[in-house]
Amino acid sequence: MGTVVVGYVPKPEGEAALAKAIEETRLRGAKLVVVNSHRGGSEFDSVAARRADAEMESVKQRLADSGVDHDLRQLVRGFEPAEDLISIAEANDAELIVIGLRRRSPVGKLILGSNAQRILLDAHCPVLAVKAD
Repeated sequence: MGTVVVGYVPKPEGEAALAKAIEETRLRGAKLVVVNSHRGGSEFDSVAARRADAEMESVKQRLADSGVDHDLRQLVRGFEPAEDLISIAEANDAELIVIGLRRRSPVGKLILGSNAQRILLDAHCPVLAVKAD
């Protein structure tokens, strides 16, 4: 059985990535690994941790309702989200990584987000970039 890895953030781009990853997982008969990564540090205090846990409850329910075989990883390790996503994809020999992209201004389109760019350039497998509606 193959593995699809998706980077999830509780924003429209994260929701779009999760929806597409569930669809790809079904099509491939694979397992889905959902990665929610936070750098940590002084900005990630107990209030932020509780908020992150609450946000992930709806993801857990969505995954349960989807019926796909899945694993949910919520990480606070001090690494950039791109590092976490790439290392988990490699460790699971993923056949696909799904990430969400947010809309950008015309000038912003010249510069892709640093995490998205790193994943696209450094991933060992194909990367599917999904735009939010």
